[in-house]
Amino acid sequence: MRSIAPWARAYILLAATGAAACAAPALTSHTPWAALGLLAVLYAGCEQVTRCRIIGRRAQNGLGTFFPVLLAAVFLLPPAAAALVAVPGALLARVERRPRWVRRVWRAAQLALAAWASAWVYGVCGGPTAVAAPHFPYALVPAGAAVLAFSVVLTVLDGGILATAERVPVRAAWRGLFPRSFAPVAVHGLAGLMMAVLWRSPYGPLAALLVLLPMGVSCWVFAQYHRERAAHQATIRALVQAVDIKDQYTRGHSERVGRASVMIARELGMADERVESLRFAGILHDVGKLGVPTRLLRKDGPLTPEEWRVIELHPEYGHEMVRGIGFLGEARAAILHHHERIDGSGYPYGLVGRQIPEFARVVAVADAFDAMTSTRSYRRGRPVAAALAELSRCAGAQFDPAMVAALQRALDRYGWNPAVTADVAGGVPAPRQGASGVPAAPGTAAR
Repeated sequence: MRSIAPWARAYILLAATGAAACAAPALTSHTPWAALGLLAVLYAGCEQVTRCRIIGRRAQNGLGTFFPVLLAAVFLLPPAAAALVAVPGALLARVERRPRWVRRVWRAAQLALAAWASAWVYGVCGGPTAVAAPHFPYALVPAGAAVLAFSVVLTVLDGGILATAERVPVRAAWRGLFPRSFAPVAVHGLAGLMMAVLWRSPYGPLAALLVLLPMGVSCWVFAQYHRERAAHQATIRALVQAVDIKDQYTRGHSERVGRASVMIARELGMADERVESLRFAGILHDVGKLGVPTRLLRKDGPLTPEEWRVIELHPEYGHEMVRGIGFLGEARAAILHHHERIDGSGYPYGLVGRQIPEFARVVAVADAFDAMTSTRSYRRGRPVAAALAELSRCAGAQFDPAMVAALQRALDRYGWNPAVTADVAGGVPAPRQGASGVPAAPGTAAR
């Protein structure tokens, strides 16, 4: 507990005390212990099967908890009994970060409070009568109110722990939490309602358990997707870090090119899948520098023509390095062709106009923009306005005018922050701030 801030300790203690007070009536009233025990065991088992590991504000594998069973308990049990269902599973959950028991107690208290409030709202709205009949679609009204209450309580408590334990500013602690909480709770709430209806039907609890099969499969698929995505991010992180270690002048450049590429892509109206792939292209566009001799990358003086020819091989080196990484998709073409020019004077193949892949035309603009606005050892970075003016001057010869115009619109709307963030959108940690790239040749915006 010493590693937890005093305000966070008080907050967790207050939540645990409140949860205990909410659950206490179950010990003295006519509680359906058989149903409570079955649901508690079922919830604990589902938590273990889906392998949801609590890590701060997020959960590994993409799920915070297996909500259908908890919400079925909300629809089937009195509020105090519903509060108890989550406690065994939360206390037995695997936790990565210390102090583990404090995190388990916090999670148990949070879920108990959410379940109690949700069951209370459900009862006030006449939910038990509507579901027992069952009266559809009227039963959806109290169920929806219960789901809303569940999400609101989770949001309020999550924001509080972010503000007290993780020292997130109060005005930002709750930002965006409710939409992220409500979406999965709403979907799982429908499954919980189906379980409750079947539980009270002539078919009994066994039929209700069948609802969990498709939900369990969907959770497993979702977890597999997040594991695969994490592997992709780890691959990109390793490649970017290798380039940054080799070339001290490109630290931070990769992230910023990826960020500018995404800004252009969104202005062009690209689909989310292509935007993600283009982000990878921007981040990895210089990965071929791993094949360039370090002495050339770190040379202080001007490069000779022979040395430039070696430098100009880095797109081909990069393409060879990522050729077998299937998830990169169109990003591989951008890595190979991002130094092509619209007028055909670029490298490595001298492609002209629309022969250059769209991703490469985007990355070329983003790369040149960051190269001009970044401070290097031999010159200070240009202002954004000056860099845009240079891009416009070279549009039609070196750059695609549509990409330059898209970047201009995006910067007018959102501005540009050259600082390297702690995390690239999508999970790739950013390199450190620094200068960028290979010196530009005379007469070009950047090379």
